[in-house]
Amino acid sequence: MISRLIPVLITALMAVSACASAPTQAPSEEAWLFSSFRGDGETGLHLAWSTDGLTWTALREDASFMKPEIGGELMRDPCIILGPDGRYHMVWTTGWWENNIGLAHSDDLITWSEQTLLPVMAHEPEVMNSWAPEIFWDEEAGEYVIFWSSAIPDRFPETADRGDIRSTTGKSINHRIYAVTTSDFETYSDTHLFYDGGFVSIDASLLKHGEQYLLFLKDETKRPTPEKNVRLARGASAQGPWGAVSEPFSPEGVWVEGPTAAWIDGAVHVYFDAYMEHRMRGMRSTDLETWEDISDQLSFPDGIRHGTVLPITRERLEALLAAQ
Repeated sequence: MISRLIPVLITALMAVSACASAPTQAPSEEAWLFSSFRGDGETGLHLAWSTDGLTWTALREDASFMKPEIGGELMRDPCIILGPDGRYHMVWTTGWWENNIGLAHSDDLITWSEQTLLPVMAHEPEVMNSWAPEIFWDEEAGEYVIFWSSAIPDRFPETADRGDIRSTTGKSINHRIYAVTTSDFETYSDTHLFYDGGFVSIDASLLKHGEQYLLFLKDETKRPTPEKNVRLARGASAQGPWGAVSEPFSPEGVWVEGPTAAWIDGAVHVYFDAYMEHRMRGMRSTDLETWEDISDQLSFPDGIRHGTVLPITRERLEALLAAQ
């Protein structure tokens, strides 16, 4: 179990920082925070704010809130939630080819704890990566769910002809979504398979919507025809089981990754990184069946990459603005 590895977890220096929780409709007195990275993730955490979910303004003139100190010393795909303990909890990708993810905590989104390395895939000697972790408070189970995507060569032979082929070994690379749970960030469950929809999938993001849970994923199928789009699976609980996945709803022909969702002004907004276009794009729906492309209505800081959305109070936003 991961709990046995906790005494040897790697930690780093104190820092400042900021995944998306399971945000419901934000009251009018609340604003929205978007956590993201720049470049390859070497500069660390970047934050932007919005009051309408369309226009996003960088905090600190887009300077980093926290620099990476652990793992591969990158801070990609940062994800923050506000836990029931009143603290903010953040996870991120620490490097391209790591078997771990990063974890830090904060009371105010400004001053953060030590960065901790969670060796979530250390039990898999051939694992290639641990990408795009997210954290979610499962109220029904009374525990946090931390999930991410990893590729273990030849682990899913039924889709071996759809993913990449590792050039050094000739083995197939098929990503799936894995998870651990914890109630206290001291002991963790064994790593388990969180989602397998029968296709190559990465970048899962979870949103509670009424009585159901929405799991947004990137279809990472590469062969024979690349997909590179966003799909939706639904479940009655935060930890599944998950129903049949939807058809892609992201713009046709656009390669995207890193979906994150929020319920804003009566509609589900899904943002994603259109990495070939070097910009964020988005879709909006009131019924989860018909989707409107809102990309041309969005304004984000230049260079923004794969992020997540978190509702915050206006008081918290004012404190962040004052701390610039």
